[in-house]
Amino acid sequence: MNTGPSTDPRTVRAHAKLTLGLRVTGVRNDGYHLIDAEMVSLDLHDLITLTPGGSGLTASGPFSNGMPLDDTNLVALALRLGDVESSVGVHIDKQIPHGGGLGGGSTDAAAVMRWCGFDTTPAALVRASQLGADIPFCLVGGRARVRGIGEIVDPLPHVDRIVTLVIPPFGVSTPATYRAWDALGGPTAGGPNDLEPAALAIEPELQRWRDLIGDRVGVAPVLAGSGATWFVDGEHARALGDLVDEGARIVVARTVRMEKAT
Repeated sequence: MNTGPSTDPRTVRAHAKLTLGLRVTGVRNDGYHLIDAEMVSLDLHDLITLTPGGSGLTASGPFSNGMPLDDTNLVALALRLGDVESSVGVHIDKQIPHGGGLGGGSTDAAAVMRWCGFDTTPAALVRASQLGADIPFCLVGGRARVRGIGEIVDPLPHVDRIVTLVIPPFGVSTPATYRAWDALGGPTAGGPNDLEPAALAIEPELQRWRDLIGDRVGVAPVLAGSGATWFVDGEHARALGDLVDEGARIVVARTVRMEKAT
């Protein structure tokens, strides 16, 4: 249900999404992939300032370069879905990378949809999934089991968890990863993420980063969603600090409960 946006300027957080584990369970007749995943929200977040009466989309921050600021941006599409695209200005302080598997565009869109008054009923989540498969989880947030094409979101109890993210200086296209998964015959990964073999196939540089991380922390990292971010449990900023010289961004993040919309 859409109850309409607030009339006051607001700055809201858009939390990064981390996929802890993902199985691809099938492919629909329309080509969309079915998943069974565990996802959590992190304290890493973008800041979105919405100004009623304004117009246009602007961005700043370390990952703002290359962002589309036209009507192809998921935020613009979310505003259109809320019937407010011509009556609000939006500024995004972009702290979540593009193509990092952390749901940066999806969580921005979900934050705007919450501001517009969208709820998390099953029908609303199905509608949100039409904009992007990660948007339903980002609307619910916290910790959840996510199924279907992303529209079935079952909240799970919060678990405090610290992870270290290694964000390399490149991104990976989610559609390209799924196409590669199809082309490889639908591989099942030995680890928790079935998309990892496909991501490695289309971006071989990921393997070098996986090995660099593993050599430094002593355990194999896990790919976040379709990539390109790798993560390991615990706080490893010191051990991984020299990877900054390779162009990486190292982020120690904590899981968070979803903030209630106000």
